[in-house]
Amino acid sequence: MRAAVLQAPNDFGLTERNTPEPGPGEVLLKVEATTLCGTDLRLINGQKTAGVRPGVILGHEIAGRIESVGDGVDGIEVGRQATISIVVSCNHCPACLAGREHLCANLELFGYALDGGLAEHLLVPSRAVKSGNVILTPNELPATALCLAEPLSCVLNGANQVATVPGDTVVVLGAGAIGLLHTQIARISGARNIIVTNRSAGRREVAQRVGATHTVDPSTEDLQAVVDEVTSGRGADVVVVAIGALPLANQALQLAGIGGRVNYFAGFPKGSSAEVDVNLIHYKELQVTGGSNARRADVVRAVDLLSCGVIDAQSVVSHEFRLADIDEAVDAVRNQLGVKIAVRP
Repeated sequence: MRAAVLQAPNDFGLTERNTPEPGPGEVLLKVEATTLCGTDLRLINGQKTAGVRPGVILGHEIAGRIESVGDGVDGIEVGRQATISIVVSCNHCPACLAGREHLCANLELFGYALDGGLAEHLLVPSRAVKSGNVILTPNELPATALCLAEPLSCVLNGANQVATVPGDTVVVLGAGAIGLLHTQIARISGARNIIVTNRSAGRREVAQRVGATHTVDPSTEDLQAVVDEVTSGRGADVVVVAIGALPLANQALQLAGIGGRVNYFAGFPKGSSAEVDVNLIHYKELQVTGGSNARRADVVRAVDLLSCGVIDAQSVVSHEFRLADIDEAVDAVRNQLGVKIAVRP
């Protein structure tokens, strides 16, 4: 089979691999689509190396179909559409026992340590099958929509931290795929005002399409003034940082109103530090949280939301490439072509 393999930083490309066969307890997926994200770029250029195995097949936003199962696998029917919860946890460390298996001390991730979806087939190890990492869809949906189950599950984990309720004003800093998914979850949660920022006019237009009530170009507009006007000076109830830009760390605290909830969802550059005014947290009694990866339960909920059509996936997945053109697909992500790039075998 063809597979896009990361041998080492800046050594990435298409190669031939033997098509795996499922052993006892294993499941083989025929990959139908895999979407790319900024993390894939960081893996390729070596900015992110923790937990990455040399020679791994990249791709962690995966949609496929059950092609075959090994002995002892029950309840996973051949031919069913499926995705993968990419976090394979040990289920016995303190984080796992506290219900945070996505922060497992011994976690392995598909597309990092375990072979991912930028190939024609994907083998799910028995330990992942046993833990419930194979998520079947309740009904058929476009493969490129199902790919969004992974980023959407992470968004749901972050959204759980800020708990948007009807009537809230939500500010989403960034209108990439993650920001657009946060926008849609805020809309579903009943937010009255959803203010989304991005320098790209095209992405601001997409944000309006999926639920933003206001969009702001931060390079030419005063975001604080917009938030003050929309909220009559009260400030935002929820602020989500969906871009890993250090200046946004303090700006998010400034935009939040009294009792506001701020979520640093985006990953920031490794080893970086941001200077923040801690008195903003103190005097406004802000709740500040993070969001990393997702639980299997989050993936199940994401699949359900995608299956029932309340998430506009078509507006998020903007371009498709063949696996044979993986270099062009990666360049499209690097050059911020559209929003989300999908790769089909």
